[in-house]
Amino acid sequence: MACPFFFPEQKLEDGRWLHPARLPLGTGWSGQCCAPGYQGEKPGVEELHQFCNLGYATGCRRFPKERSSDAVRFSVARDCGDRVVLFCVFELAHRPAGHSNLEYDCSSGKWLFPHPDARIQQMAQCYLESYMLKRSSRQVLTSIASASSAND
Repeated sequence: MACPFFFPEQKLEDGRWLHPARLPLGTGWSGQCCAPGYQGEKPGVEELHQFCNLGYATGCRRFPKERSSDAVRFSVARDCGDRVVLFCVFELAHRPAGHSNLEYDCSSGKWLFPHPDARIQQMAQCYLESYMLKRSSRQVLTSIASASSAND
């Protein structure tokens, strides 16, 4: 669950996360804050590690007191090969506070149903990028396993 006020821009692969693939957006990201009054500010490395990439950032000085969500969670609802549908769930006080479905067309490389909020859409894009990288890795491993068993 990433902070709903985080706008990820670039992968943050500094080796500080034990299992970066388990992070809410599929890996760590650097970017900027979009919280009211702090738009465009670049969080420091500690803030990125403790708040931006993980959500529930109540310890962050930029995190607004009044907000509609504490965190955003993405998951793959359906992967049909040429289309990927993502669930996007907003949480407030560890409870659902809203949701939406986003759909991506792999063949055209375009979102068929994007999120209207640019921050959330950018997070979805980052999550999808991480997912697609994992998906292609799985496909390669499956091909290798199939070729190996065919040779037995």
